[in-house]
Amino acid sequence: MYPLLSLRILGVMLMLFSLSMLPPLLLSYLYDDGGAAAFRHSLVGCCSVGLLCYLPTRRGRRELRPRDGFIVAVAAWVGLGIFGSLPFLLLPEPEISWSNALFESISGLTTTGATVFGSLETMPRSLLFYRQELQWLGGLGILVLVIALMPILGVGGMQLYRAEMSGSIKDNKLTPRIAETAKYLWYLYLSLTVLCAFCYWLAGMSSFDAVAHSFSTISIGGFSPYDDNLGHFQNSAVHYIAMCFVFIAGVNFSLHIAAWRSGKLRGYLEDSEFKTYAILLCTISLFCCIYLGLRALHTEQPTMFAAGLFHSLSIATTTGFTLFDMQQYWPAFIPILLLFTSFAGGCTGSVGGGLKIMRILLLFKQVLGELRKLVHPNAVIHTKIGGRAIPERVTQSVWGFFAAYIFVFTLLLMLMLACGVDMETSFFSMVACMNNLGPGLAEVSSHYGNLPQPAKWILTVAMLMGRLEVLPLLVLFTPTYWRA
Repeated sequence: MYPLLSLRILGVMLMLFSLSMLPPLLLSYLYDDGGAAAFRHSLVGCCSVGLLCYLPTRRGRRELRPRDGFIVAVAAWVGLGIFGSLPFLLLPEPEISWSNALFESISGLTTTGATVFGSLETMPRSLLFYRQELQWLGGLGILVLVIALMPILGVGGMQLYRAEMSGSIKDNKLTPRIAETAKYLWYLYLSLTVLCAFCYWLAGMSSFDAVAHSFSTISIGGFSPYDDNLGHFQNSAVHYIAMCFVFIAGVNFSLHIAAWRSGKLRGYLEDSEFKTYAILLCTISLFCCIYLGLRALHTEQPTMFAAGLFHSLSIATTTGFTLFDMQQYWPAFIPILLLFTSFAGGCTGSVGGGLKIMRILLLFKQVLGELRKLVHPNAVIHTKIGGRAIPERVTQSVWGFFAAYIFVFTLLLMLMLACGVDMETSFFSMVACMNNLGPGLAEVSSHYGNLPQPAKWILTVAMLMGRLEVLPLLVLFTPTYWRA
């Protein structure tokens, strides 16, 4: 391991992250909301610690090893989460504990969208914007931005790229140079954000709301400056714009970049994961709309087509935008069904949470193969995706990830129950946080502020596990990792 190199990269990340506090600092002066001192102190503190980490280690050129990539990725998310909590702590209003501040910060950076705040409209505008900004930075990952700068730092970034990105995108670089790949990803991410904000503004949002919601839409985060979330806007155009961009953000970014560079859409139609993603979302949305339509014949509940379509796309992609409290107005079957669809989440290489569509597809095909072997024991059956046989090591790694995910989910769920949280709240809050979804059911359908402090720490770990996809964090607890 190269601890000094890891410290150097972490220092760069902290310095870059401190710049994210400039926009809310300027907004606090503009709105005179009393938040200027909190953001100013947070910026100086974060940047100072970053400099202390970077300056003593700034010389030398090395390539990160796999072990270094994992430790840097985990340290980055934990470190940024801690420093990201400073503005929440330093603001005089609202006054919250460090547990709540860290929960809110990690929730933003991991694009989970779970919140401990219950009266958002009363909070300073600068802090509301900062929450949205956290999700945007965490969506694609500030680590990817650092990877783009690594040639300047004299550091190779492939191992960090592998530790940060998930699924097929890390094995299929879009350009020969890893830094160029990272730049393409950020160009696309920024372009989609600007386009989304412009569309929201055209639909009638204020400039503040358009930018703020574009951050949480493209990052598939789900935060909003309003308690009613997107239901605050009684504007169907806003809802349909959100649905379109949420769908786009849930697709593998390598497909977007390939289409951008070639000017052709053929890549989408030839990609098995994208087709599965589109079919799954269409099926779930259609089923929910039909079911709610039938229920509307016998009830006066809000079951309009647009609401069913909106919540299906939002929850299934792990965005977490809502128009109203589904638990209050809809039969329990629909919210629970949608919460379970969040396990699939977005495509690999997207900003979506969950297990990822490719893994679900591989597991499904593997199960079908095992069933065929029961009928034809001597047959040689290969798992294929898109007409290509998948290497056995890949299927084994997917099953290993799935087993680790279930183990961690069960362990954290039992710890939640040990904290005295009821079974229903424990289960649905764990689903929402581990899949980086945000809104849950039972006591966490609106916010997480009423949970006991130990439960919030457990859910904070769950959010990090979901964002890091379990294995990069678990590997740090194995003796093999720490052996020389």
